[in-house]
Amino acid sequence: MAIVSDRPEVDGLSEVVDALREWQDDGAPVQPHPGDLGWFWRFGAEATAAAVRTWSREGRILAVGLLDHPALLRLAMAPDVQRDEELARGLVEDVTEPEHGVLNAGRANVEAPMGARVRDLLRESGWSAGERWTPLRRDLTEPVRDPGVRVEVTGPGRARVRAAVQRASFDGSTFTDGRWHAMAAGPPYTDARCLVAYDDRGEAVAAVTVWSAGPGRPGLLEPMGVHRDHRGHGHGTAITLAAAATLRELGSSSAVVRTPSFNVGAVATYGSAGFQRLPETWDMHRDAR
Repeated sequence: MAIVSDRPEVDGLSEVVDALREWQDDGAPVQPHPGDLGWFWRFGAEATAAAVRTWSREGRILAVGLLDHPALLRLAMAPDVQRDEELARGLVEDVTEPEHGVLNAGRANVEAPMGARVRDLLRESGWSAGERWTPLRRDLTEPVRDPGVRVEVTGPGRARVRAAVQRASFDGSTFTDGRWHAMAAGPPYTDARCLVAYDDRGEAVAAVTVWSAGPGRPGLLEPMGVHRDHRGHGHGTAITLAAAATLRELGSSSAVVRTPSFNVGAVATYGSAGFQRLPETWDMHRDAR
């Protein structure tokens, strides 16, 4: 049967989350995680559904795309079909033909697993290497050392604190307690936790959200940030250690994170928390037509 592309409704997103969970594997290249969908859920269930695309064959979801914005499609794929020619050609047709409405007609980027056939076909169509990323992974077989700071798990009554640290960590962030509640209402957050670290004066200094994909599978840090007024004191390492420990408690086999390669400070922070660098990845990029 042919590849079928679809835009799921809100009630179909749970099936998408289940597929993303199933595809997470320590032995496979890092690719979009159910936590990436969960973090997007802060904009609400309807907006999340509008940003998701699926590609299926005979009723089985083979690939999931998340439009982080109209010019960036993040693709996750079932491990056993990443070299599937029919799927790859269907994906390329959908992302390169404007009438299919997946990406804008101008400048665009596609993230896809390294080694996937779709990357070869995009290159043959004139796409080139785009933004470079550094994935990192920490094995969680052994216990994680104490972070050395007080860490609080965010509940509904403390959402405003978590949101405030997010806004103070990322320029232009629009995260609010209302968006925290929207995110927490989504299916991916069932296996997630928001953590806030406090210094010895009781100031909220760093925050992270961690997402489990289920026992024995990699968990994700997305996002992690340190308050701009409290940087340079090791708080990034501390909250990252707390994140790894929490994922271990949730049964994750490892903790993974991905950061732009130019952000050498973030790469160093994760390294100081025991994360090992994996081979660099890069998006596929198309210039404006």
